[in-house]
Amino acid sequence: MEQVLTGLKVLDFSRFIAGPYATQLLADFGAEVIRVEKLGGGDDRTQGPFTADGFTVPMSALIGRNKKAITLNWNNPEGQELLEQLVKTCDVVLHNFSPGSKPAHTLSYDSLKSVNPAIIVVAISAFGQSGPYQRRPGFDPLAQFMSGGPSYTGFPGNPPVRSQVNYVDHGTGVSAALGTMLALHHRTRTGVGQMVDVALFDTAVCFVATPAAAEYKLLRLAREQMGNQAFWGSPANTYQTKNGMVVVAAATNSLWQNLLTIIEKEVDVTAPELSDVKSRYLHRDVTDRFVGEWMAKHTVEEVINLLEQAHVPCGPVNTVPEMLNDPQVKARELIVEVDQPGIGPVPQAGVQIKLSLTPGSIRTRAPDVGEHNEEVYGALLGLKPKELAILKKQGVI
Repeated sequence: MEQVLTGLKVLDFSRFIAGPYATQLLADFGAEVIRVEKLGGGDDRTQGPFTADGFTVPMSALIGRNKKAITLNWNNPEGQELLEQLVKTCDVVLHNFSPGSKPAHTLSYDSLKSVNPAIIVVAISAFGQSGPYQRRPGFDPLAQFMSGGPSYTGFPGNPPVRSQVNYVDHGTGVSAALGTMLALHHRTRTGVGQMVDVALFDTAVCFVATPAAAEYKLLRLAREQMGNQAFWGSPANTYQTKNGMVVVAAATNSLWQNLLTIIEKEVDVTAPELSDVKSRYLHRDVTDRFVGEWMAKHTVEEVINLLEQAHVPCGPVNTVPEMLNDPQVKARELIVEVDQPGIGPVPQAGVQIKLSLTPGSIRTRAPDVGEHNEEVYGALLGLKPKELAILKKQGVI
C-alpha cells in the first residue's frame, strides 16, 4: 500500500531526540528519511541511561526506524559536492545545529535555496534563530526550567521538579514535523521552499503559557506547587487505596454528581462548600479528605470498577512495567518490538497517529552507521563502486 508521504525525501542531520523524533513521524508514514552522520556515527549512538554493567539501548535505535543511514564528511570539497547533489534530490533538510555554527550556516535555507529553490530547511535549536539567546546551546531540561513549568511541579516545600518525560524534546519534534507539512503545503501551491524555525525553549514556554501565563497576567495568580492536585477543580487528584493509587478527575458538576452516586452511600457530602466547582476547588482539602477516606476502604480494582460504571474518569497510577501490560496499550499497539542486531527485540513507541486509509507502519529497524552508503550514493546519485571505494579511502564517506 502506498503511504501518504511516499515520494517525500528528507535529509536528516539531527541527533538526540527532537529532530530524530520529527523525522521518525515522517518516516512512519512513508517518507524516505536519510540520516546523515559523521564518520563513525552520531553522538546519540552512545547515549545512556546505562545499566550497572555499562550497557545501554542507544536513542538512535529507539527513534531510528524506517530510516536509511549514510556517513558524510562535508568539511572538504568532495564532501561538499556530495552534499549539494543530495540536496538537489531531496525535498527537506532537517538539522539541529546551533545558530551561528559553521554546520548551521552550511545547511541554512539561504545557503541551500541556490542549490534547490524548492528545498525546505527545518532548523531545530535550543532557543530559535532570533533573540538574545539564539546562539546558546541547550537540551530539554534547560528549556523546562527556564519556562517556569517546574516551579509549580512537585509537592509544597520541595525544590522545583522537572518532568522525567522529555516532553519538550518530543513536543518540538511534533512541531517540526507539523512545520514541515505546512511548508510542503505552501510549496505545493507556489513551488517555493522556505525555512521552518522551531526551538525547545519556544515549545516549553508555549506549553506553560496556556493557561499559567494568562492566570498571572490577568489574575496576578502565580501557580504554586500542588502535588498531583489539578489546578482546574476538585476532586482531581491521586488517592491511595488498599493496594495502590488511583487517579480521579471529577471536577465538573456533572462528574461530581456521578461520583456522589458511588461514594455518598458511605460519606456525608452535604457540606455547603461542596455545592459548585469554585467552592469545591477552594475547599479541595475537604473533597480530597472524604474521597480519600472512601478510596482507602477499597482496592484499585474495586474503585475503578465502581467509578467506570458511574462514568467518572479514573485510572490506576501505573509504573512503566504495569503500563506495558495495560490492555489498552496492547489493543492500540502503542508499544511494539523491533529486532535490532546486537541488542535483540527493542520495545518502542508504536505508530501513534491512526489513519484509516493510509496508515503508518514500521517497515525497517533503525540502521547501523553508514548502512545505506552504497544504496544512497550508488542508486540515488549514480556513483560507481570504484568511486565509492575512493571516497571511503579519502575519509569522505
